[in-house]
Amino acid sequence: MTMSVTPSISVVIPCYRSETSIGDVVNGLHEALAGRDYEVICVVDGSPDNTWSVVESLASHPRVRGLDLMRNYGQHNAVLAGIRAARNEVTVTMDDDLQHSPADVPRLVEALDDDADLVYAVPEGEPHGFWRGFGSRSVKRILARTLGATGARQISAFRAFRTEIRSSFDSVRDAFVSIDVLLSWTGSRVRSIPVEMAERGAGESNYTFRTLLRHTVNMVTGYSSAPLRVVTIVGFVTALLGLVLFIYVLVLFFSGRTQVAGFTTIAAMVAMFSGVQLFALGILGEYIGRLHSRSISRPSYVIRREVDHIG
Repeated sequence: MTMSVTPSISVVIPCYRSETSIGDVVNGLHEALAGRDYEVICVVDGSPDNTWSVVESLASHPRVRGLDLMRNYGQHNAVLAGIRAARNEVTVTMDDDLQHSPADVPRLVEALDDDADLVYAVPEGEPHGFWRGFGSRSVKRILARTLGATGARQISAFRAFRTEIRSSFDSVRDAFVSIDVLLSWTGSRVRSIPVEMAERGAGESNYTFRTLLRHTVNMVTGYSSAPLRVVTIVGFVTALLGLVLFIYVLVLFFSGRTQVAGFTTIAAMVAMFSGVQLFALGILGEYIGRLHSRSISRPSYVIRREVDHIG
């Protein structure tokens, strides 16, 4: 599909505890995209507050649509629901907390030229603080190394891409979803542009170090066999160490230097081997859990209701 000179735009916003901020985001988009063909898709991800009521009110505007999910499935799952509902040539995803400026949306879309299919907005500073920033950078490094995703170190939740590339993950039906991994499957030409990220407009971030760690584990074990290779290498090194220890014990025995003492060494070795075994079992358990989840066809999301006056 050839994109028009001024492409139509679908803006997808996952919403969670954003009853005080989503209105400002949507109004900012109306201003930034005035004169363009666009739609705004607000996906309420099982938010326990009045976010859905606010979205219903916003959807009285003919450019706004709302999707309400059955429960909280996670940010990436909510974004996937919005991407699949998008009707226009370009899809833009952004957060609901005013850190992503609606005024930057046209810049992202304009960067989608013949040399780029996917554009990320990269913050100029460190908007989330040291530890959140450190965790985010670590996730990106893991994504780049284990999944082979090109441009992984420049990823962000503020992105624009040609809607047609979603066809590469039409068949995905998985409870553990990573939008950036799915987009990387297309082998897309990736670009980034610097933007200024504002302070969070309301509430507190739902992303903690624990959340980032869980997302990283889900992402790596869900889309890569790298951890299994790590277990293989660790097992090989441990077996080699055990062989060296066995040879050492034989040398002591035949040289007549065998001593009853050595409990500390034996206890340390048993603890080390037990730790390696438990680590390997944990990695295998993660993969078995993924296989089980997929075998029972656990959905990525379920839509409870939808409000759409665009027609």
